[in-house]
Amino acid sequence: MSFLSVRDLDLKGKRVFVRVDFNVPLEKNAEGRMEITSDKRIKASLPTIRYALEKGAGLILASHLGRPKGKPNPEMSLKPAAHRLQDLLGRPVKMAPDCIGPEVEAMKPAPGEIVLLENLRFHPEEEKNDREFARQLAALCEIYVNDAFGSAHRAHASTEGMIQFVPQAAAGLLMEQELKYLGMATSHPERPCVAILGGAKVSDKIEVIENLAKIVDRLLIGGAMAYTFLQAQGQPTGKSLVEGDKIELARKLIGQLGEKLMLPVDHIVVSEIAAGAAHEAVERIPEGKIAVDIGPQTSAAYARVIAGAKTVIWNGPMGIFEKPPFDQGTVAVARAVAASGATSVVGGGDSEKAVKAAGVTDKISHVSTGGGASLEFLAGIELPGVTALAR
Repeated sequence: MSFLSVRDLDLKGKRVFVRVDFNVPLEKNAEGRMEITSDKRIKASLPTIRYALEKGAGLILASHLGRPKGKPNPEMSLKPAAHRLQDLLGRPVKMAPDCIGPEVEAMKPAPGEIVLLENLRFHPEEEKNDREFARQLAALCEIYVNDAFGSAHRAHASTEGMIQFVPQAAAGLLMEQELKYLGMATSHPERPCVAILGGAKVSDKIEVIENLAKIVDRLLIGGAMAYTFLQAQGQPTGKSLVEGDKIELARKLIGQLGEKLMLPVDHIVVSEIAAGAAHEAVERIPEGKIAVDIGPQTSAAYARVIAGAKTVIWNGPMGIFEKPPFDQGTVAVARAVAASGATSVVGGGDSEKAVKAAGVTDKISHVSTGGGASLEFLAGIELPGVTALAR
């Protein structure tokens, strides 16, 4: 797919609308004010913001935050994001009272100025991709830039609808980076290409498995989803999480994948999932036991396959990694990916936390900022926010 980059456009003296992802976690402090607990997403937008400012643009930034259900909610205001962005940039960021309307139109920024619009989802029209709402957003700018990959799988007014009303539209630097790595991994990977899929449910990743089956040389399965596959093979799974209605599908996928598929050969099991629970490594899961992680033999086997890879795609943990010591399989995989020297693309969410917990983030080629968007991309599903940018 061909699309323009923000680097392809003349931004000097132009009002540029940048759809960012400032959907940051907030919590109340001792004084009752909402505070950002992680500014990672704001920091991820800085390269595009700084680039546009250096090129002489006036910036209008827009984002959603949370699920305010189409009406204003002070606890989901983007004001804390405006303050944090101001601190990070060391220059003023004006906070708009809304995202459309006469007051907002009067705040159109001069070159070098930044205006952050209030939460787009304070209006139900945003998620409905309302044509008139999209037109009003587009009227604020001369150039549109989408740098919110994490929202690219949503056909909303700010990610898709307004593009038809602007003279020029392009991808931001973060969006460009996401599409470069995910596109390379799924379209023309250097081989051998190995995918690692974990998480709880086969049903969450059916399309991903089916699409990756056509692309990868090996597919390593971990997490609770592995036990649906193992039961489909007739292996004992004890009280482990199994999707009974997906066993037939798992059997079909096993047939399709053939020798590409690797499943756990041993498991860490417990009698109950609790902190400090007694656990052991077994090859066959006993009746009454729950598998909570891949075992050491599986970790070693997966590490050997990963070591020979030139491209690695990873989405989802190998076990209940948020409850140590049941994180060992996930950490072992993270370290194997880091040590492989392969071009590595890690999906957002839990996989990102696992890479961070293993202390190897700086050895991963690309960690995606979009959990849902990266999953849909890996499944071969077109993302509306990306398709809208295509020329």
